[in-house]
Amino acid sequence: MNNTTAPARRLRCAVYTRKSSEEGLDMEFNSLDAQRESCEAYIASQRAEGWVCMRERYDDGGFSGGTLERPGLKALLEDVEAGLVDVIVVYKIDRLSRSLADFARMVDVFDRHRVSFSAVTQQINSATSMGRLMLNVLLSFAQFEREVTGERIRDKIAASKAKGMWMGGPLPLGYDVRDRLLIVNETEAKLVRRIFDDFVTVRSATLMAKAYGAEGVVTKGGKPFTKQTIYKMLHNRMYLGEIVHKGQSFPGQHQAIVTRGQWDAIHALIATDGIARRRETNDCQSEPVLLRGLLYTSDGERLVPSYTVKKGKTYRYYSPIKHRRFGAWASQHGPLPAAPIEELVTQQIVAALSAPHIVQSVWDRMQHIRPDLSEPQVVLPMRNLASLWRELFPAEQCRLAQLLIERVVIADGGLEIIWRDQGWQELAGELLPGTIGAELERVGSRNEIFFGNSPANRCCALTIFAFAVRFVGVTTGNRA
Repeated sequence: MNNTTAPARRLRCAVYTRKSSEEGLDMEFNSLDAQRESCEAYIASQRAEGWVCMRERYDDGGFSGGTLERPGLKALLEDVEAGLVDVIVVYKIDRLSRSLADFARMVDVFDRHRVSFSAVTQQINSATSMGRLMLNVLLSFAQFEREVTGERIRDKIAASKAKGMWMGGPLPLGYDVRDRLLIVNETEAKLVRRIFDDFVTVRSATLMAKAYGAEGVVTKGGKPFTKQTIYKMLHNRMYLGEIVHKGQSFPGQHQAIVTRGQWDAIHALIATDGIARRRETNDCQSEPVLLRGLLYTSDGERLVPSYTVKKGKTYRYYSPIKHRRFGAWASQHGPLPAAPIEELVTQQIVAALSAPHIVQSVWDRMQHIRPDLSEPQVVLPMRNLASLWRELFPAEQCRLAQLLIERVVIADGGLEIIWRDQGWQELAGELLPGTIGAELERVGSRNEIFFGNSPANRCCALTIFAFAVRFVGVTTGNRA
């Protein structure tokens, strides 16, 4: 009779270590090494049970236990799901997680892949029901400790800021830190005062950013100034000598850089100009612009409508969108006059509406939709639409341009129009009898027979046509 027992099943043990702060991690033997040494010793004591320590390291130095966004933990969970781990060993339960909800989700993953869990110093084994009970109790205390610690930290920050103390964060331009106190940097403070003074004179953060970029003036981080950067500085109450916490301002322990008078003048100007700018923007966007959202440069940068007013006359342009966001320095392209570009596009639209191959394509499409229609019922509305295009209301011109064009690309040699195939199909639907097609079919004969061909008489017929367009209300489809 053979009394030898069968060898235990080989169990692959993964050691996970974590430390909340990065302090001391640069030492030759740090906290992570100490945790791993204890775990490896525990695994060695379980050799008779078939435990074998894996060579892979799953370490997270400087990561909180209140989150799952940890590279070492992610790698561990990936190996668990891949079936490469049988037992997870940690020094203490809170090394793996301080959140009961997060740990519950991890336990579900462990159970699905038949992975057990052990804590060296707490003698916990998730493979048993008693171990699971103790695990939940300890995790509840760990989560409670984390929440209490967080509340204490938040209360300390609030109390410190109420006393005017700086509690860290991005260091604003104009200040240095010395013994945890903000000290005015006079060189940078001159730039801060200049920014406040320039805004009163220039009244445009975009123009200011452009000027600073040309001069090589940069932020504290060495980056060029943008409109957003300037506005953020103009709203930073630290320059008034105040500390802000959750919307409340407290007198700070640091010296102010700008005066109360400068601050009030700036913000009165921002409020006034903001109302005017919003009104101008709304008025501008409500006006029809032929190529709004359609015009691009050859490298894919979008051009948006813009305008300037000089001596009571409005000049319209299409400018790179980066001009509006960051200033003129942000784009290699400059503004383009709107009128010549729109005229070229209009010529192409009119030509396309009269082009034999396009008319034929629309006619072929109509034959599939309405085989009962005759060719004149389709061709005449197309030709009349081309001849009457320039006398349409601007809003209708814009609508049809958005319907037919996917995008217009400005290149060195001119412009290229990319047509929407679906747009021509939708246009064919608008030319059905009983819609604007019937009106367009009769526009030419009405003008010639009843009204004559003067501009005033053509306007009468166009009024009927425009009414029919608005009545139909066909959608324009997807836009570029």
